[in-house]
Amino acid sequence: MTSTKQETPQPSQTDGTPAVLYICAEPGSGAERSSLARKGAEEEGRSFAPEHGLAVTAVITDLYGEPVPQKRSGWLRVRELAQRGEVGAVVIRWPSMISPDHELRYPEVAWCEDHGAHVLFSWVPLAAMDGGGSTR
Repeated sequence: MTSTKQETPQPSQTDGTPAVLYICAEPGSGAERSSLARKGAEEEGRSFAPEHGLAVTAVITDLYGEPVPQKRSGWLRVRELAQRGEVGAVVIRWPSMISPDHELRYPEVAWCEDHGAHVLFSWVPLAAMDGGGSTR
């Protein structure tokens, strides 16, 4: 799947650890529903960030459906930002946004963390676990 939207890093109005907000939304005939899902995930992520000492510097959106994260241009951009040390956190609503296949998801989470970008989940039940939904 190709990325539907990528924003270049922008200054945030809040001080904190630079973070990328990664959104993966379903494509399909329900364009309005997909748009609402993306909007909800972005609002949730932007609210989550300052509460956890983060400043969203980039929002990257991919279409949901491709199970291999490295086949999505948006996820490759997330990895690039982490590898270059431009972000210290990746904020994602749910783990399945990385991949619906947990066997493909966990190596990506470990890769991000190994490159200094903690993966945090913004969905309230996950965020309540381990002080922000951290994977470690």
